Amino acid sequence: MSDLLLKTKLSRRRVLQVTAASAVGIDPALRALAYAQGSDKPEKEEVKIGFIPLTDCASVVMASVLGIDKKYGVKIVPSKEASWAGVRDKLVNGDLDFAHVLYGLVYGVHLGVGGPKKDMAVLMNLNNNGQAITLSKKLAEKGAVDGPSLAKTIAADKREYTFAQTFPTGTHAMWLNYWLAANGISPVKDVKSIVVPPPQMVANMRIGNMDGFCVGEPWNQRAIMDGIGITATTTQDIWKDHPEKVLGTTAEFTKKYPNTARAVTAAILEAGRWIDTGLQNKNKMAETIAEKSYVNTSVDAINQRILGRYTNGLGKNWDDPNFMKFYNDGATNFPYLSDGMWFLTQHKRWGILKEHPDYLKVATEINQIDLYKQAAAASKTPVPKDTMRTSKLMDGVVWDGKNPKAYADGFKIKA
Repeated sequence: MSDLLLKTKLSRRRVLQVTAASAVGIDPALRALAYAQGSDKPEKEEVKIGFIPLTDCASVVMASVLGIDKKYGVKIVPSKEASWAGVRDKLVNGDLDFAHVLYGLVYGVHLGVGGPKKDMAVLMNLNNNGQAITLSKKLAEKGAVDGPSLAKTIAADKREYTFAQTFPTGTHAMWLNYWLAANGISPVKDVKSIVVPPPQMVANMRIGNMDGFCVGEPWNQRAIMDGIGITATTTQDIWKDHPEKVLGTTAEFTKKYPNTARAVTAAILEAGRWIDTGLQNKNKMAETIAEKSYVNTSVDAINQRILGRYTNGLGKNWDDPNFMKFYNDGATNFPYLSDGMWFLTQHKRWGILKEHPDYLKVATEINQIDLYKQAAAASKTPVPKDTMRTSKLMDGVVWDGKNPKAYADGFKIKA
């Protein structure tokens, strides 16, 4: 037998062995190799992933910068986008393959309340925590520095107060609404809500376009550094370890390119684990994403809050154990059905959805649990036993996904 023929047969045998090993779950590392070389080879080897300039785009960026994507047989091309509406449109029309995207945006598009209706998919959570609500320095000087003092200030002042969020069905709109309502302020009747893209928040507050905003980092810290805002609350104080950005795509993409979807998810899982492993990696991440091609800000605006080192802009400093997590031993990334359902309850609460949807059915359609589990096996990421989780939010109300209709209808302040 010729050397060439022997090598070819041995090569084929190796691929078959690896593929067989992956099928029976022998070794997730071998499974990753099988996905890259065997029958599960990614159908599309170069993918464009949209992101907005925010700290929580980091695992997408680092999967590309560190070359982790290549291990799984794909090339990730990060694409900097200007607004969430732009991300939505490019996902829907296929200009983007995936996106670092707001959880609630994906759900809104799927139901046709956040733009053109399109069947969508959530592949994984990208991060927990790490957003905040900023109040203007002018408002703070009047005594409004937190929820209760803001409520008193609004009640005593007859002028219209304006608050900005980043997309009507998105996470920031829901955190802002929840926080205002928990403090007795109706986000529908008592204040005006406007949409501003994240990188434009600080500039808009500087010229007086809003009294407060909810956005991801580093823009809350940037407002403090620029002397124009203070942190009234963090989103982890609204809901500890809350879902935030997701890796989103269309349902059509996952059906057409399932191997690609799995490979990209596995690569980003591994990048999230790298970020969460030690101070050196976090600093390297901050230095990387601070660059003009990504977030375009100073490293100082990023690197303190990703380590849990917080200041409110008024002299208070604290170490927050519930800072932005990208992996957290895999606990961050599982696309819990209850997480997706929660956003639907808030969409119903605030009148975005006129009727109760079939909460569990919608979440099951969107959240790609099986694909996630395959990517988790390939990246050696632990997977929880249940697709639901239980959380207690800032007002003491428990969310567990068991009775979403009663939960959505049970709030005192709603649309």
